[in-house]
Amino acid sequence: MQMLLIIFVINIVYVTFFTIRMILTLKGYRYFAAGVSVVEVVIYVVGLGLVLENLNEIQNIIAYALGYGIGVIIGTKIEEKMALGYITVNVITASVDYEMPRILREKGYGVTDWAAHGLEGNRSAMQILTPRKDELKLYDTIKQIDPKAFIIAYEARTIHGGFWVKTVRRGNLFK
Repeated sequence: MQMLLIIFVINIVYVTFFTIRMILTLKGYRYFAAGVSVVEVVIYVVGLGLVLENLNEIQNIIAYALGYGIGVIIGTKIEEKMALGYITVNVITASVDYEMPRILREKGYGVTDWAAHGLEGNRSAMQILTPRKDELKLYDTIKQIDPKAFIIAYEARTIHGGFWVKTVRRGNLFK
């Protein structure tokens, strides 16, 4: 029973590190990801060694598999808390709205707005850039201003130019 628990916990830790390393790699943090991978491989070798030594015991394989699944969940939860990177949020409001862009800019968001035309008439469209850690706060602000706003977000992979990039580099965003 103790061996099952050890295998289970080792695999949770291993896969949590694996998941975080993959996300760090995808986000461009290659050196930090390399450091995480060193720890990950040591844990992996120890855990796999324990399973392979006792391959005839199916419960060890089951513990290994369950630990793997739970490790993925924990790794993604940790990544959500880390909230690395930036998102671009597109917002469309039901009418031409000059207040929302102004309020969002005052809060430090990078906003580009323009007049748009939808199926039912004129609209206001905005593109907003924000760090992922501030994503939910941005959604709440938008919904307070216009509860019926159409919101869609996607990850910003490359950012170049504009006032916002200079502000981020100086560390003055949202202060």
